[in-house]
Amino acid sequence: MPQSATPDAPDANLPQPRPRAPAAVVVLATLAVGYTLWAAQAVLLPVLLAMFFALVSSPLLRVLRRMWVPRFLAALLVLCGGLAATGALGYLMAPSAVAWAREAPRELSQLAPKLRELVKPMHEANKAAESLARAAGGQTGRQPQLVRTEADPWRHLVTTPRLLASLLAVVLLAFFFMVYGEKLQRSAIALLPGRQQQKFTVDILQSIEREVSRYVLTITVINTVVGLSFAFALYLMQVPLPEALMWGTLVALLNFAPYVGPLIGVLAMLLVGVITFDTLWMQLLPAAVYLALHTIEGQLVTPIILGHRMALSPLVLILALMLFGWLWGLVGLLLAVPLLVCVKLVLERVEGMEGWAKLLE
Repeated sequence: MPQSATPDAPDANLPQPRPRAPAAVVVLATLAVGYTLWAAQAVLLPVLLAMFFALVSSPLLRVLRRMWVPRFLAALLVLCGGLAATGALGYLMAPSAVAWAREAPRELSQLAPKLRELVKPMHEANKAAESLARAAGGQTGRQPQLVRTEADPWRHLVTTPRLLASLLAVVLLAFFFMVYGEKLQRSAIALLPGRQQQKFTVDILQSIEREVSRYVLTITVINTVVGLSFAFALYLMQVPLPEALMWGTLVALLNFAPYVGPLIGVLAMLLVGVITFDTLWMQLLPAAVYLALHTIEGQLVTPIILGHRMALSPLVLILALMLFGWLWGLVGLLLAVPLLVCVKLVLERVEGMEGWAKLLE
């Protein structure tokens, strides 16, 4: 007779729990990944920027493909159009940017006497604190000598070709992503062992690519409209058109970084108003107009167009902006939100990770 299984014997049909890695290993792995992202930014940033531009142009490529335009020609048209628009905008803004870089120190030096009266109480308190510190430490009133360092001309000779090479790499990679990205994706999916896994992965990647590209393109269009609206408002304030376009472009770029970008924009426009205009209400008007445009965009336009599907937690957004800004600087601030949206969409479609996606909302 077959022996009956004892109650304490484990059932071989039940799935065994996965072994959990120790907390120390998880922390060390996280630090290693963070250091790798920081150390490899010279390679990662061109690739990520190219993928970002390819995602932005993906809906345009789909429209051209429906018009029976070959993919190679469609990618070339989109890329040349983007480069032409960027070059024309840069050509218009270059004189104003050079003039501001030349005249801003002189304007700020003329503004210093006005600001000195405002910060005079803080300056006196600082001097009193320094006197107390010297008395407590037994130091003399001798000030430390400042050491002047000469600018290194070789640094510019090395940095400029590297920057041009990075820009060329971004353009070429964006073009190749637009042309061969779909074929590369199919080849990678073919490496999966099972047909069911291949079909599941194709559905996930296609839905993510479609939704993220639509999100990125929508945000880009909204930010462009905000920048053009602000440039038009400055033009109505008798600001020259190239200078108005320069500040409108800055506003559009800052709007890609939620919370942090608008805060920097308001402070920058307040400084622009103080330097450009003479009366108090005109000095405050550029910052007020920008704040009103950002409020309308953030509270009405974007929620109506995108809905709540792409909503992200403000706390998670701030943490992501701090992390990617610390890792990659201004480019990290630009890429933080699209990367976070990609992570959220992936987590929504992976079984067992839906709770983490809810955590990001």
